[in-house]
Amino acid sequence: MQNVQNRILSEQLDGRDLRIAVVQARFNTALTDRLTQSCLDELERLGVSEDDIGLYTVPGALELPLMLQALAESEAFDALIAIGCVIRGDTYHFEVVCNTSAAGIGQVALDYNIPVANGVLTVENEAQAEARIDKGAECARVAVEMANLFIEISDNEEDA
Repeated sequence: MQNVQNRILSEQLDGRDLRIAVVQARFNTALTDRLTQSCLDELERLGVSEDDIGLYTVPGALELPLMLQALAESEAFDALIAIGCVIRGDTYHFEVVCNTSAAGIGQVALDYNIPVANGVLTVENEAQAEARIDKGAECARVAVEMANLFIEISDNEEDA
């Protein structure tokens, strides 16, 4: 019987030859700029060439899914990353934005069979967002790992 460890594909964090798109919501820019920078720094650390990183901005979290969909349809990228920050206010709008954005981001991944890392912070206040600025780097790792897994699966299917 083949060793199970030989069949597990995980933590393939070599970003060389990958094309990754990052879509940043501009709402709460002071925070989203830092999340995006964390993401870009990690992508470069993982070997993704600066020339292979697409960076796009949209007004807010509700616009992220539509831009991600357009990028998925382009078939120009191996993975996508959504970056945003929604801070709870006094109205129900927070729940609408968080739920709609998250559902749309997830739907793009499923509809287009492309890895999409969700880096949209949904927090009570700025202090919680500050404590989660490294979410950008985490999303970079998720995108690279998932893109490599998808490539590995595709290569295995072609060899079969």
